[in-house]
Amino acid sequence: MTTDMMKLVLDSPDHLRWGLDLDLAPLPAADHVVLLGMGGSGMAATAGSMAASSGTVVVVHGGYGLPPWAASHGALVVAVSYSGNTEETVAGVEEAVAAGLRFVAVGSGGRIAELAADAGAPQVSVPGGMQPRAALGYLSAATMRVLEAAGAVESAPSLLSEAADVVDGLFGGGDGAGYTLGVDIAEALLDRLPVAIGPSGPAALAARRWMTQINENAKRPAFFAEIPEMNHNALEAWATRGVDATRIGVVALSDPAGNPRNERRLDLTMRRLGGNIASAGIVTGRGESAFSRFWSLAAVGDVASVAMAERTDVDPEPVEVLEGFKNALREE
Repeated sequence: MTTDMMKLVLDSPDHLRWGLDLDLAPLPAADHVVLLGMGGSGMAATAGSMAASSGTVVVVHGGYGLPPWAASHGALVVAVSYSGNTEETVAGVEEAVAAGLRFVAVGSGGRIAELAADAGAPQVSVPGGMQPRAALGYLSAATMRVLEAAGAVESAPSLLSEAADVVDGLFGGGDGAGYTLGVDIAEALLDRLPVAIGPSGPAALAARRWMTQINENAKRPAFFAEIPEMNHNALEAWATRGVDATRIGVVALSDPAGNPRNERRLDLTMRRLGGNIASAGIVTGRGESAFSRFWSLAAVGDVASVAMAERTDVDPEPVEVLEGFKNALREE
């Protein structure tokens, strides 16, 4: 069975290209930017910030409110929430309004759109009607264009075009090498606990995307680890033969343009895990920009997560536990 979620995954290059047509008025230049976002929206905010210039301090804040320094630095606040109702993000926007900070709302409507309308703040509306995790392309493209409007990113259209072309090439309409690799890795992980490992930067962010996509699409526990941090703790446990790790499958995400020492660490890590934990596959990032390399690594994971769901007759779209949890919070 081919699910609607897989179709959305295959359409992600077009979601990125949607950002090319955004016509945003210039924003006052910002030396400090706070990106608010949780879950898939927070992932999009982080991905969209990858091209931020060295002269701008860009921080992704996941949680309630704002960083304590935001008001004193006159930070621009960019609220990224697909639904527009993410509780933590709404709290951050409310704090920004109270502090008199400039903010931009990115989403498909909801409370942050209402707050923006009341304050006369800019809004970027993305297409609605899908799960937030499926809107990563729209949200990351919108975030990047907002940062460009604030002078924090240069040449956003070229970055979006490159990423879209890279992912298009990987998918090949559903029979490309990247798509096939994702399906093969899904097969290798069906009876194993997935762990994605990536070096700091695009690969580590993609590893976290692998984890969350498997969590939500395949409804399976999964984990991610970041190099070099894991070489100071997790490696000891996973590489110890006394640990029953026969049900774990590791996916290595490589970033050829990253720090060479981290790539060496990834290679040594996989060798030390090899006697104890099965390797489910290695995915190598493609593209000139960090944004493209993130997308090339994340796209294969998106395919793998949905393929795992399809092969176990799981509907990848609904997230009933998460929705029930949110409803319980609202009832308090």
